[in-house]
Amino acid sequence: MTYIEWFNEHAKKHKTIVDKLVAKGYSKEQIIDYFDFDNMVNAEPDFCLLYQDNKKCHNMEKLNCYLCACPYFRFNDEGLGLYNEFKILSKCDIHNGKEFAVEKSIHHDCSNCTVPHHKSFVEKNFNLDWKEIMSDCHTKPEN
Repeated sequence: MTYIEWFNEHAKKHKTIVDKLVAKGYSKEQIIDYFDFDNMVNAEPDFCLLYQDNKKCHNMEKLNCYLCACPYFRFNDEGLGLYNEFKILSKCDIHNGKEFAVEKSIHHDCSNCTVPHHKSFVEKNFNLDWKEIMSDCHTKPEN
């Protein structure tokens, strides 16, 4: 599956859940709390493949799944340019962001970063429309 395919599929799943919660009259706080990993594993088992094994993507006690990705992440299915030209976002440098090379392109490696899974980060970046939060993620190659 390509990044863009995952991105669009995830946006649909996210919207379905958020629309359901809004229809029930959930507040912003209630929506964010609903996306707590411990709740999502039981309430929305199809939201994430890891839920089937009750496994978290990051080893942290309180993991929030509202974003399930980071608004600082940049992707293009053809890569993000030549390695020497890649400039990781300065905000990611602070939070252990790094890159990995694949042939002539590079991609973000956010495996050590838990920032988007903290409730406080979700609250700060909250929008009912996940694609709006993530609008800068899909980019064109830099080469």
